[in-house]
Amino acid sequence: MSPAKEVPVRPPVPPFTEAGARAKVRAAEDAWNTRDPERVALAYTEDSVWRNRDSFVTGRAEIRAFLAAKWRGELDYALRKDLWAYGDDRIAVRFQYEWRDADGRHWRSYGNELWEFDAHGLMRRREASINDVPIRAEDRRILGPRRPGEDGAALPLE
Repeated sequence: MSPAKEVPVRPPVPPFTEAGARAKVRAAEDAWNTRDPERVALAYTEDSVWRNRDSFVTGRAEIRAFLAAKWRGELDYALRKDLWAYGDDRIAVRFQYEWRDADGRHWRSYGNELWEFDAHGLMRRREASINDVPIRAEDRRILGPRRPGEDGAALPLE
């Protein structure tokens, strides 16, 4: 009989407090800003399911492939996430990120995500609705990971 596979724990774990939910959101923001599909995929269960815009993704291997393709096309990607609401094992997030495409056009993407976690703090479900708005390069305001002192800054509506 083979030993049971040990499931990693990704604190904070459910049930979430406000502080725990905020920490989870910040950890996700920090990870996504690395643009490292391997690192980001480790936050999801082996069988995690996603809806991202009009794409449906299942499992870590598909998540890694999806993210690798995303960041090949979304150059200079920089993200901010903001806690919207939370429950025992769920978190709702609003976010904005900016990027440029291969033709040099700049974009700001606005979105909302619904997250559901397992008992180990791994995300088992992610649903993301995202809209892209063209911007001028000089209108970019998200230029990289948060700097010290930027914590808690509200995301502007426009």
